[in-house]
Amino acid sequence: MTTTPPGSVEQRRRVAEHAQQQFAHATADEVLAWAAQEFGDGLAVACSMASDTVLPSLVARHQAGVDVLFLQTGYHFPETLGTREALPLALDVNIIDLWPAQTVAEQDAQYGAQLHDRDPARCCQLRKVNPLDEALAGYRAWVTGVRREEAPTRAATPVVGWDEAHGLVKINPLAAWTFDDLLA
Repeated sequence: MTTTPPGSVEQRRRVAEHAQQQFAHATADEVLAWAAQEFGDGLAVACSMASDTVLPSLVARHQAGVDVLFLQTGYHFPETLGTREALPLALDVNIIDLWPAQTVAEQDAQYGAQLHDRDPARCCQLRKVNPLDEALAGYRAWVTGVRREEAPTRAATPVVGWDEAHGLVKINPLAAWTFDDLLA
């Protein structure tokens, strides 16, 4: 999606603040039903095609044809790329490949090989953060697979929150899920 999201940043912030209270203890289906109704095609799903492939499945139940953003880092395992290819055959989703500005070879030529080993933050910025930032500019809300149990820094992740960096409503419907919940 490439259009400017409707509604002001302040309006979206108010929606996020209200929803944070309303959906603090909601199920994934409850919050995703609301998100589909509230944002429609202004909603995107960020998906790595790893353990969070359950996420587009849940979202697609409520928003057919939802945009699923996939970062084409140039470093994926063949199995990950196979999952990316299979997903739109199994679900009513629209996969949008996000590409970094440089190929791996171009990045290696400019920064040296194995940047991910020497400067992982820089590599992540170039191959993930920048393409995602650019893609999210066309949406009003995005859905992530962030779970509280993944790391101490995620322990307070709200089900719905405000993403200041992107000026978007950020929906984390799996926030309260455990790894066992994800597998089930």
